[in-house]
Amino acid sequence: MTEAIVPDSEHKGLVARLPQRLRDFALLARFDRPIGWWLLFWPCAWGVWLTGSGLQWQLILWLLLGAIAMRGAGCVYNDVVDADLDRQVARTASRPVASGRVSRKAAWAWLFALCGVGLVVLFQLRLEAQIVALASLGLVAAYPFMKRITWWPQAWLGLVFTWGAPVGWVAMRSDRLDVLAALYAGSIFWCIGYDTIYALQDREDDALVGIRSSALRLGNNVQAGVIAFYALALSLWGLAFWLLREDWVALVALLPAALHLMWQAFTLDPADPDNPLARFRSNRFAGLLVAAACLVVGNA
Repeated sequence: MTEAIVPDSEHKGLVARLPQRLRDFALLARFDRPIGWWLLFWPCAWGVWLTGSGLQWQLILWLLLGAIAMRGAGCVYNDVVDADLDRQVARTASRPVASGRVSRKAAWAWLFALCGVGLVVLFQLRLEAQIVALASLGLVAAYPFMKRITWWPQAWLGLVFTWGAPVGWVAMRSDRLDVLAALYAGSIFWCIGYDTIYALQDREDDALVGIRSSALRLGNNVQAGVIAFYALALSLWGLAFWLLREDWVALVALLPAALHLMWQAFTLDPADPDNPLARFRSNRFAGLLVAAACLVVGNA
Protein backbone atom coordinates (compact mmCIF):
# COMPACT_ATOMS: atom_id res chain seq x y z
CA MET A 1 0.00 0.00 0.00
CA THR A 2 2.62 2.54 1.01
CA GLU A 3 4.68 2.17 -2.14
CA ALA A 4 1.89 4.03 -3.93
CA ILE A 5 2.34 7.04 -1.64
CA VAL A 6 5.04 9.45 -2.78
CA PRO A 7 7.79 10.24 -0.24
CA ASP A 8 6.76 13.86 0.38
CA SER A 9 3.09 13.09 1.06
CA GLU A 10 1.80 14.97 4.11
CA HIS A 11 -1.19 12.73 4.86
CA LYS A 12 -0.04 9.19 4.24
CA GLY A 13 -2.39 7.74 6.84
CA LEU A 14 -5.48 9.55 5.56
CA VAL A 15 -4.85 8.76 1.90
CA ALA A 16 -3.76 5.20 2.67
CA ARG A 17 -7.19 4.47 4.19
CA LEU A 18 -8.91 5.03 0.86
CA PRO A 19 -9.61 2.07 -1.45
CA GLN A 20 -6.83 1.62 -3.97
CA ARG A 21 -8.71 3.12 -6.91
CA LEU A 22 -9.84 6.21 -5.00
CA ARG A 23 -6.39 6.55 -3.46
CA ASP A 24 -4.79 6.70 -6.89
CA PHE A 25 -7.08 9.51 -8.01
CA ALA A 26 -6.48 11.37 -4.74
CA LEU A 27 -2.74 11.06 -5.29
CA LEU A 28 -3.09 12.15 -8.90
CA ALA A 29 -4.71 15.42 -7.76
CA ARG A 30 -2.18 15.71 -4.87
CA PHE A 31 -4.92 15.66 -2.24
CA ASP A 32 -2.28 14.13 0.03
CA ARG A 33 -0.23 17.35 -0.22
CA PRO A 34 -2.40 20.36 0.65
CA ILE A 35 0.61 22.70 0.61
CA GLY A 36 -0.12 23.24 -3.09
CA TRP A 37 -3.65 24.47 -2.34
CA TRP A 38 -2.30 27.11 -0.01
CA LEU A 39 0.43 28.28 -2.37
CA LEU A 40 -2.17 28.75 -5.11
CA PHE A 41 -4.80 30.25 -2.78
CA TRP A 42 -2.82 32.82 -0.81
CA PRO A 43 -2.18 35.18 -3.77
CA CYS A 44 -5.96 35.15 -4.38
CA ALA A 45 -6.52 36.31 -0.81
CA TRP A 46 -3.77 38.94 -1.13
CA GLY A 47 -5.45 40.39 -4.19
CA VAL A 48 -8.86 40.55 -2.52
CA TRP A 49 -7.71 41.91 0.82
CA LEU A 50 -5.33 44.55 -0.50
CA THR A 51 -8.21 46.17 -2.43
CA GLY A 52 -9.66 47.44 0.85
CA SER A 53 -12.97 45.64 0.31
CA GLY A 54 -13.06 44.00 3.74
CA LEU A 55 -12.90 40.32 4.60
CA GLN A 56 -15.16 39.08 1.76
CA TRP A 57 -15.37 35.64 3.38
CA GLN A 58 -17.82 34.19 0.86
CA LEU A 59 -15.55 35.09 -2.05
CA ILE A 60 -12.48 33.91 -0.14
CA LEU A 61 -14.05 30.49 0.44
CA TRP A 62 -14.99 30.20 -3.22
CA LEU A 63 -11.42 31.05 -4.19
CA LEU A 64 -10.10 28.41 -1.78
CA LEU A 65 -12.35 25.79 -3.39
CA GLY A 66 -11.16 26.95 -6.79
CA ALA A 67 -7.52 26.69 -5.70
CA ILE A 68 -8.06 23.11 -4.50
CA ALA A 69 -9.81 22.05 -7.71
CA MET A 70 -7.54 23.81 -10.17
CA ARG A 71 -4.33 22.83 -8.41
CA GLY A 72 -5.59 19.24 -8.64
CA ALA A 73 -6.42 19.66 -12.33
CA GLY A 74 -3.00 21.16 -12.98
CA CYS A 75 -1.28 18.25 -11.28
CA VAL A 76 -3.27 15.73 -13.32
CA TYR A 77 -2.35 17.54 -16.54
CA ASN A 78 1.29 17.75 -15.49
CA ASP A 79 1.40 14.02 -14.71
CA VAL A 80 -0.14 13.07 -18.06
CA VAL A 81 2.36 15.22 -19.96
CA ASP A 82 5.34 14.19 -17.81
CA ALA A 83 4.60 10.47 -17.37
CA ASP A 84 7.68 9.33 -19.31
CA LEU A 85 9.97 11.70 -17.38
CA ASP A 86 8.38 10.84 -14.04
CA ARG A 87 9.25 7.17 -14.52
CA GLN A 88 12.94 8.13 -14.54
CA VAL A 89 12.91 10.16 -11.29
CA ALA A 90 12.90 8.30 -7.99
CA ARG A 91 10.52 10.70 -6.20
CA THR A 92 7.93 10.66 -9.01
CA ALA A 93 8.20 7.13 -10.44
CA SER A 94 5.34 5.88 -8.26
CA ARG A 95 2.86 8.53 -9.43
CA PRO A 96 -0.38 6.93 -10.66
CA VAL A 97 -0.01 7.69 -14.39
CA ALA A 98 3.76 7.10 -14.51
CA SER A 99 3.37 3.75 -12.77
CA GLY A 100 0.44 2.71 -14.95
CA ARG A 101 -2.08 2.41 -12.11
CA VAL A 102 -4.25 5.09 -13.76
CA SER A 103 -4.66 5.20 -17.52
CA ARG A 104 -4.26 8.40 -19.47
CA LYS A 105 -7.94 8.21 -20.47
CA ALA A 106 -9.06 7.99 -16.84
CA ALA A 107 -6.67 10.79 -15.91
CA TRP A 108 -8.19 13.07 -18.56
CA ALA A 109 -11.69 12.29 -17.27
CA TRP A 110 -10.59 13.19 -13.71
CA LEU A 111 -9.01 16.41 -15.01
CA PHE A 112 -12.28 17.49 -16.68
CA ALA A 113 -14.23 16.71 -13.49
CA LEU A 114 -11.91 18.95 -11.47
CA CYS A 115 -12.19 21.66 -14.13
CA GLY A 116 -15.96 21.41 -13.73
CA VAL A 117 -15.58 22.42 -10.09
CA GLY A 118 -13.33 25.26 -11.19
CA LEU A 119 -16.00 26.38 -13.66
CA VAL A 120 -18.57 26.61 -10.87
CA VAL A 121 -16.16 28.84 -8.94
CA LEU A 122 -15.52 30.94 -12.05
CA PHE A 123 -19.21 31.76 -12.30
CA GLN A 124 -19.10 33.26 -8.80
CA LEU A 125 -16.79 36.05 -10.05
CA ARG A 126 -17.76 39.18 -11.90
CA LEU A 127 -17.15 39.16 -15.65
CA GLU A 128 -13.87 41.09 -15.55
CA ALA A 129 -12.38 38.59 -13.08
CA GLN A 130 -13.66 35.68 -15.16
CA ILE A 131 -11.77 37.02 -18.17
CA VAL A 132 -8.59 37.46 -16.13
CA ALA A 133 -8.87 33.92 -14.76
CA LEU A 134 -9.39 32.40 -18.21
CA ALA A 135 -6.38 34.32 -19.54
CA SER A 136 -4.11 32.07 -17.48
CA LEU A 137 -5.02 28.88 -19.37
CA GLY A 138 -2.32 29.29 -21.99
CA LEU A 139 0.34 29.74 -19.32
CA VAL A 140 -0.95 26.67 -17.48
CA ALA A 141 -0.94 24.52 -20.62
CA ALA A 142 2.64 25.48 -21.48
CA TYR A 143 4.13 25.00 -18.01
CA PRO A 144 4.98 21.24 -18.12
CA PHE A 145 7.12 21.82 -21.22
CA MET A 146 9.22 24.60 -19.70
CA LYS A 147 11.53 22.21 -17.86
CA ARG A 148 12.55 20.84 -21.26
CA ILE A 149 13.46 24.18 -22.85
CA THR A 150 14.63 26.53 -20.10
CA TRP A 151 16.71 26.41 -16.93
CA TRP A 152 14.06 28.58 -15.29
CA PRO A 153 10.75 26.68 -15.31
CA GLN A 154 10.30 28.12 -11.82
CA ALA A 155 9.84 31.57 -13.39
CA TRP A 156 7.05 30.26 -15.59
CA LEU A 157 5.48 28.56 -12.57
CA GLY A 158 5.62 31.94 -10.86
CA LEU A 159 3.49 33.43 -13.64
CA VAL A 160 0.98 30.57 -13.33
CA PHE A 161 0.83 29.83 -9.61
CA THR A 162 0.38 33.43 -8.46
CA TRP A 163 -2.21 34.38 -11.07
CA GLY A 164 -4.73 34.43 -8.24
CA ALA A 165 -3.44 37.87 -7.22
CA PRO A 166 -4.80 39.56 -10.40
CA VAL A 167 -7.97 37.45 -10.20
CA GLY A 168 -8.61 38.44 -6.58
CA TRP A 169 -7.87 42.11 -7.23
CA VAL A 170 -10.04 42.39 -10.35
CA ALA A 171 -12.85 40.51 -8.60
CA MET A 172 -13.19 43.62 -6.40
CA ARG A 173 -11.89 46.56 -8.47
CA SER A 174 -10.34 47.40 -11.85
CA ASP A 175 -8.32 50.50 -10.98
CA ARG A 176 -4.89 51.01 -9.37
CA LEU A 177 -3.24 48.51 -11.67
CA ASP A 178 0.15 49.86 -10.56
CA VAL A 179 -0.49 48.41 -7.10
CA LEU A 180 -1.62 45.13 -8.62
CA ALA A 181 1.43 44.93 -10.89
CA ALA A 182 3.82 45.32 -7.94
CA LEU A 183 1.86 42.77 -5.87
CA TYR A 184 1.87 40.24 -8.72
CA ALA A 185 5.55 40.75 -9.56
CA GLY A 186 6.50 40.20 -5.93
CA SER A 187 4.39 37.06 -5.86
CA ILE A 188 6.24 35.70 -8.89
CA PHE A 189 9.62 36.08 -7.19
CA TRP A 190 8.23 34.46 -4.04
CA CYS A 191 7.19 31.45 -6.14
CA ILE A 192 10.58 31.27 -7.88
CA GLY A 193 12.20 31.22 -4.45
CA TYR A 194 10.11 28.50 -2.88
CA ASP A 195 10.04 26.31 -5.99
CA THR A 196 13.82 26.54 -6.26
CA ILE A 197 13.93 25.19 -2.71
CA TYR A 198 11.53 22.40 -3.72
CA ALA A 199 13.61 21.52 -6.78
CA LEU A 200 16.61 20.76 -4.55
CA GLN A 201 15.02 17.36 -3.82
CA ASP A 202 15.40 16.25 -7.43
CA ARG A 203 18.71 17.74 -8.52
CA GLU A 204 20.56 14.46 -9.04
CA ASP A 205 17.71 12.72 -10.89
CA ASP A 206 16.90 15.83 -12.93
CA ALA A 207 20.52 16.09 -14.07
CA LEU A 208 20.51 12.44 -15.15
CA VAL A 209 17.32 12.60 -17.22
CA GLY A 210 17.82 16.09 -18.63
CA ILE A 211 15.21 18.03 -16.68
CA ARG A 212 16.18 21.66 -16.16
CA SER A 213 15.56 23.70 -13.03
CA SER A 214 16.73 26.83 -11.25
CA ALA A 215 18.20 24.62 -8.52
CA LEU A 216 20.53 23.05 -11.10
CA ARG A 217 21.25 26.32 -12.86
CA LEU A 218 22.26 28.06 -9.64
CA GLY A 219 24.55 25.19 -8.61
CA ASN A 220 26.36 26.06 -5.39
CA ASN A 221 24.69 29.47 -5.31
CA VAL A 222 21.18 28.21 -4.56
CA GLN A 223 21.02 29.78 -1.11
CA ALA A 224 22.18 33.17 -2.44
CA GLY A 225 19.64 32.88 -5.23
CA VAL A 226 16.78 32.16 -2.83
CA ILE A 227 17.83 35.12 -0.66
CA ALA A 228 17.76 37.34 -3.76
CA PHE A 229 14.37 36.05 -4.93
CA TYR A 230 12.80 36.59 -1.52
CA ALA A 231 14.40 40.04 -1.19
CA LEU A 232 12.90 41.02 -4.57
CA ALA A 233 9.52 39.67 -3.52
CA LEU A 234 9.55 41.69 -0.31
CA SER A 235 10.72 44.83 -2.11
CA LEU A 236 7.93 44.60 -4.67
CA TRP A 237 5.30 43.88 -2.03
CA GLY A 238 6.60 46.89 -0.12
CA LEU A 239 6.28 48.95 -3.31
CA ALA A 240 2.66 47.79 -3.71
CA PHE A 241 1.91 48.87 -0.14
CA TRP A 242 3.65 52.22 -0.66
CA LEU A 243 1.79 52.93 -3.90
CA LEU A 244 -1.47 52.20 -2.12
CA ARG A 245 -0.61 54.10 1.06
CA GLU A 246 2.41 56.40 1.26
CA ASP A 247 2.91 55.56 4.89
CA TRP A 248 6.08 54.01 6.32
CA VAL A 249 3.99 52.40 9.04
CA ALA A 250 2.26 50.30 6.36
CA LEU A 251 5.60 48.68 5.52
CA VAL A 252 5.90 47.43 9.10
CA ALA A 253 3.04 45.05 8.31
CA LEU A 254 5.46 43.14 6.04
CA LEU A 255 8.04 42.65 8.78
CA PRO A 256 6.74 39.26 10.06
CA ALA A 257 6.70 37.87 6.51
CA ALA A 258 10.17 39.29 5.86
CA LEU A 259 11.59 37.67 8.97
CA HIS A 260 10.03 34.34 8.09
CA LEU A 261 11.28 34.33 4.49
CA MET A 262 14.79 35.30 5.55
CA TRP A 263 14.71 32.52 8.16
CA GLN A 264 13.86 30.09 5.35
CA ALA A 265 16.66 31.34 3.12
CA PHE A 266 19.43 31.64 5.71
CA THR A 267 18.72 28.25 7.32
CA LEU A 268 18.41 26.43 3.98
CA ASP A 269 20.73 23.44 3.82
CA PRO A 270 20.76 21.73 0.41
CA ALA A 271 22.89 18.90 1.81
CA ASP A 272 20.20 17.86 4.29
CA PRO A 273 17.48 15.86 2.48
CA ASP A 274 14.77 16.94 4.95
CA ASN A 275 15.69 20.62 5.21
CA PRO A 276 14.50 21.91 1.79
CA LEU A 277 11.12 20.17 2.04
CA ALA A 278 10.49 21.65 5.49
CA ARG A 279 11.45 25.13 4.29
CA PHE A 280 9.25 24.75 1.22
CA ARG A 281 6.23 23.65 3.24
CA SER A 282 6.63 26.57 5.64
CA ASN A 283 5.53 28.87 2.82
CA ARG A 284 1.91 28.18 3.71
CA PHE A 285 2.67 30.20 6.86
CA ALA A 286 4.57 32.82 4.84
CA GLY A 287 1.48 33.21 2.67
CA LEU A 288 -0.66 33.71 5.75
CA LEU A 289 1.68 36.43 7.04
CA VAL A 290 1.54 38.29 3.72
CA ALA A 291 -2.25 37.89 3.70
CA ALA A 292 -2.46 39.47 7.14
CA ALA A 293 -0.29 42.36 5.93
CA CYS A 294 -2.52 42.90 2.89
CA LEU A 295 -5.63 42.86 5.06
CA VAL A 296 -4.16 45.41 7.46
CA VAL A 297 -2.77 47.75 4.80
CA GLY A 298 -5.73 47.50 2.45
CA ASN A 299 -8.38 48.03 5.09
CA ALA A 300 -6.69 50.40 7.51
